[in-house]
Amino acid sequence: GAGYRYPCSRLVAAGRRSFLSHCKVPSSCPATRCLSTAASSEDGQLIYTGNLGMAVRGVKMFSYCTSGASLLIMPQVLLKTGMGVESFALQVAFCGIIGVFTFLTPVLLHVVTKGYVLRLYHNANTDTYTAITNSVFLTERRCVFTRNQVRVPSISKMFTSFYAGQRGLLVNPDHFPIPQDYNHLMGYDKPFSFSTDDIE
Repeated sequence: GAGYRYPCSRLVAAGRRSFLSHCKVPSSCPATRCLSTAASSEDGQLIYTGNLGMAVRGVKMFSYCTSGASLLIMPQVLLKTGMGVESFALQVAFCGIIGVFTFLTPVLLHVVTKGYVLRLYHNANTDTYTAITNSVFLTERRCVFTRNQVRVPSISKMFTSFYAGQRGLLVNPDHFPIPQDYNHLMGYDKPFSFSTDDIE
């Protein structure tokens, strides 16, 4: 009769829920493994990522494009303005002004940004670091160094956080997810030694 439909429907729904709970498809990738593979590579563990990498690359690319456009436009400007047939001194002055913006700007940008670290990896087994920076042709350049090669400048510099051998590199301490990684890189985790000879 009608009085038995409601209990029967509840029993059927409960049976479906019980069946589905036992038929879940297991994940093919453990959570810890999926998270760790994204932050590691053949160079070691990824410990730092610069947040200005895309901005630096975009500014340098824009500078290269404008410099190339200037080189293409310069001969046409000389011909249309008549400077090509006027005095040699005027031609030198005009080409000098254009040349400063055409060649000097990209060179200055590269000098300022060549040490900016895009990514930094650390191999804990060998205590070596791999810094990824931009080359002059906007390709990634690898710089491998050990902890013993890291030297902190005695005087703070605007575009250099530390030296890896003879090469200056720039990092932002606030962008290290684990502060201990930065302290180990800079040697701040070394035990402090005090000697009376230093006073004398």
